[in-house]
Amino acid sequence: MSGRTYDVVLLPGDGTGPEVIREGQKVLEALQEDGVSRLRFTPVAGGAQYYQSHGTEWEPGGEARARQADAILLGAVGWPGVSLPDGNIAGHGLVLGMRFGLDLYANIRPCRLYPGVLHRIGSEFKQVWSPQDVDMVIFRENTEGLYTPAHGTLSRGGSTEVAIDNRIITRKGSERIIRRAFEAARRRPRGAPEDGVKRVTCVDKANVLAGCRFFREVFSEVAREFPDIETEFSYVDAFAQWLVRQPAHYNVVVTTNMMGDIVTDLASVLQGGMGFAAGGNVGDHHGMFEPVHGSAPKYAGKNQVNPFATFQAAILMLEWLAERHHDEGLRSDAQRLERAVTETLQSGRARTYDQGGTARTSDVGDRVVEALRGGTP
Repeated sequence: MSGRTYDVVLLPGDGTGPEVIREGQKVLEALQEDGVSRLRFTPVAGGAQYYQSHGTEWEPGGEARARQADAILLGAVGWPGVSLPDGNIAGHGLVLGMRFGLDLYANIRPCRLYPGVLHRIGSEFKQVWSPQDVDMVIFRENTEGLYTPAHGTLSRGGSTEVAIDNRIITRKGSERIIRRAFEAARRRPRGAPEDGVKRVTCVDKANVLAGCRFFREVFSEVAREFPDIETEFSYVDAFAQWLVRQPAHYNVVVTTNMMGDIVTDLASVLQGGMGFAAGGNVGDHHGMFEPVHGSAPKYAGKNQVNPFATFQAAILMLEWLAERHHDEGLRSDAQRLERAVTETLQSGRARTYDQGGTARTSDVGDRVVEALRGGTP
């Protein structure tokens, strides 16, 4: 056992969030049975549904506990018709509040296709891409761009006439996300699937937008520090096409906030859908990890949603903690969980509705636990 115990705050949030976090905790607890990591879980209530019942987004003391944790595992936030007085979604404080409050400037979205995972294109489930073709990571700037509070409306006589959103691109924000992307490209054991080249692709709209021209300029400056990494530029509209036509070309991608928000969800199609898409929101001192599928209200309480994205988020969390604290035990456990997830998916016995199967959320968690314990998933 490692000598350190890590405090992990669980933010189940809204809708299906509590269901997938429950399975994530189940799997992480099973991992510790004969593993080396020691995690102490603290559930914290909050989000839109909590706001609806209590008039506040956090349970008393919850925000402080989240800020002090070694890591945060978030389920989902948002509920139909529940908003804050300023118009933001209720639960805003759990997501954007933590991103800005803890300076979680890097949104890291791996995109990898596992054996046994199908794609749903149209009404059919099929194998469109091969696992050998899809293995990239997208770095999205997370604290500026169009998602800063530099916006407003003009209303006169009870009617809104103008709405303005200002996009902010700074040298500091651009430089640190771009540098993280290059560092990741250097660390990744394999380059792009099609040719093995370690490259970073800068995605922008520099032919139109001044902020993107500046982002590209900073990219070129940082790239000079990494002469061993190949670089390229792609306009976001062209990238959207090539991402789905030729995913094997991409290794590490870096882009601005809103563009990253869009292209990462598009990339999730390559890995089987949002049920497999996880993200890490990390800064220099804090990290929050989440499945990115949202609260999915129509599936809430039905034990139907795909929890694999939560397992992926847990793997990201373990890897980040291992790197931050130089803890090889955590790194080993992350690899064990990765193998258990791979075995479970390859077996084909844990397909939820979004994969054309009938497995329940809790069934999938049980299968991964069986794999961790050395049984047949």
